[in-house]
Amino acid sequence: MAVSANRLELLQIADAVAREKSIDRGIVIAAMEDAIAKAARARYGSETDVHAEIDPKKGELRLSRHMLVVEKVENHSNQISLVDAQRANPGAQVGDTIADTLPPLEYGRIAAQSAKQVIVQKVREAERDRQYQEFKDRIGDIVNGVVKRVEYGSVIVDLGRGEAIIRRDEMLPREVFRNGDRVRAYIFDVRRETRGPQIFLSRTHPQFMAKLFAQEVPEIYDGIVEIKAVARDPGSRAKIGVISRDSSVDPVGACVGMRGSRVQAVVNELQGEKIDIIPWSPDIATFVVNALAPAEVSKVVIDEDRERIEVVVPDTNNQLSLAIGRRGQNVRLASQLTGWDIDILTEQEESERRQAGFENSTRVFMESLNVDEVVGQLLASEGFTAVEEVAMVDLKELAGIEGFDEETAQELQNRAREYLDQQEAEIEARRKELGVEDAVRDVPGVTSKMLVKFGENDIKTVEDLAGCATDDLVGWTERKEGGEQTKFPGALDGIDISRDDAEAMIMQARVKAGWITEADLAKPAEEAEATEDQPA
Repeated sequence: MAVSANRLELLQIADAVAREKSIDRGIVIAAMEDAIAKAARARYGSETDVHAEIDPKKGELRLSRHMLVVEKVENHSNQISLVDAQRANPGAQVGDTIADTLPPLEYGRIAAQSAKQVIVQKVREAERDRQYQEFKDRIGDIVNGVVKRVEYGSVIVDLGRGEAIIRRDEMLPREVFRNGDRVRAYIFDVRRETRGPQIFLSRTHPQFMAKLFAQEVPEIYDGIVEIKAVARDPGSRAKIGVISRDSSVDPVGACVGMRGSRVQAVVNELQGEKIDIIPWSPDIATFVVNALAPAEVSKVVIDEDRERIEVVVPDTNNQLSLAIGRRGQNVRLASQLTGWDIDILTEQEESERRQAGFENSTRVFMESLNVDEVVGQLLASEGFTAVEEVAMVDLKELAGIEGFDEETAQELQNRAREYLDQQEAEIEARRKELGVEDAVRDVPGVTSKMLVKFGENDIKTVEDLAGCATDDLVGWTERKEGGEQTKFPGALDGIDISRDDAEAMIMQARVKAGWITEADLAKPAEEAEATEDQPA
């Protein structure tokens, strides 16, 4: 045991432990001092303030007891009276600390074991801190290691200067590692943990594939070709969007390599995962068409407000199945890659839906504006879909429709406004009947139709709305074991509102209810902007 060793052995032990654990020698000596002091307190009493000092050059050990100078002694173990202190040191004052040298001790087995535990704990803490400091700035790097052991499906990896873990859900499907296997993985998180590994690796992370391409493709490493987006279905298929900063360099060809050598190296590392390399485009319509390859696309309709894209594919050559992919894989990966929701229709389905929409709009105008079918069809064919649009459009635009004059346009607008006023009065009466408070109407984002929906779902006060979750308003979807999805409606079912708008409405209600302040709302927005500004 170290505390029984001579002074040279103490330094030799400290040097050996520091080299083995890759930690500072001073930390090991400090751990020894704490251990010896703890063992000495077992001999002199736990309340005694014993300190141990080891000379880092000579290895000499010095034990001392620190006593606090006080007017009246209440604890003789760690206090000394001013009179007694001044006998040893005439300049002593109340509040000073007097060090009293203690003789060397022989340590028993229990004391030695206790001291050993202290040293082991201190050294382990220092080792973990060194490991954290070394790897905390390496998030986003690929590392190579050796499998040390497998625990409950998770793999513990020896990185040489630290241990990391690949959890079961971060490994590729059907991937099996054994002790001694070499493994390459992506550092996606480094956290301070009191126990267990604190470096977390992944082989399923989208950026793992991006980093592998950077290692295999010099143009990516040099910044000539940039990876703009990655989407993966780990172990099965992936899509990667690339763009070149040099017009003379083909980004797709650079990533594929001579006879596919570069992409094949990445595929082999990912256990045969098929990779589609797609040219990235700032034009979202072009990018979506590229992302849905090999399917052909005949038309794209973009809804920027909802970040939703409707893609129309030909009826021939089984293009719908190609676009959707097996179990929806192709369209799902394309949606992840572009960040937009994608709806796929055949030309026939799109035509039928457009015709149904035209007939529905015609019927709405006939009933709401009390006009004949011809007028209703004229409005629908010009792109009007709701009475609100007729009421709010510029009069000259309405009068410019073939077959209309300014007098007809004015009459249509008057009828549209009368209809909307009547609707608003009915909604207001219904809102009062349901008991929804006036204050709810003042929450930003809330419309008259929403007020009725709130009342029907027992949301009647600002506090009721503030206490809602986003799912309570817009609904949610659950996937069962067989892959079947079940949609659960929210309070605003039937009203066109996005999840972001619903969340913003709830947060404004919380501000109005006094639960949070506008400053609290600004903080997450600032943090999100800061995150977006950081380089990928």
